[in-house]
Amino acid sequence: MNLRIRFGIALGALLPAMACGQTTDEYQVKAAFLFNFAKFVEWPPQTFKSPTDSISICVLGVNPFGRSLEEAVSGKSGGGRAFVVRQIADARQISGCQILFIASRQKKRLAEMAVVGVLTVGESDGFAASGGVIGFKLEGGRVRIEVNVDAADLRRLRISSKLLSLAQIVKTQGT
Repeated sequence: MNLRIRFGIALGALLPAMACGQTTDEYQVKAAFLFNFAKFVEWPPQTFKSPTDSISICVLGVNPFGRSLEEAVSGKSGGGRAFVVRQIADARQISGCQILFIASRQKKRLAEMAVVGVLTVGESDGFAASGGVIGFKLEGGRVRIEVNVDAADLRRLRISSKLLSLAQIVKTQGT
């Protein structure tokens, strides 16, 4: 079964929970997305020091996931790499993060986080259009994604066409 179908099935199984409108379910879906993004993103070679380095998913600001993110990645791997979830307080702690979830209140600091090899993901309105790589948005009670391919290019990240086909492509505002 090809990756696009598997990705769609995995996310499709989680999306009906969104119909309930519960915050917990929203963050379970977003956690599943974060885990799956690792399968569809290629990082620059210098991102990892060794083939066994973990993929670090970092949460900047208040953690809206509760335990959902840790549960989504527990015992799983991406490209032969285990996952680690880290809570960070500020942009100086980004070193070693491959996926950086930026809580809505932290969006104004996005420029500080435009680091090569870091996939920035956020949930505030217009996150991707403001220079983030992937933005979550809610439409009709479902979690959707926006991808800014220019922001990904600046960070030297290659996003699979399979993931791009599931996303709305946006440009950075003012370009």
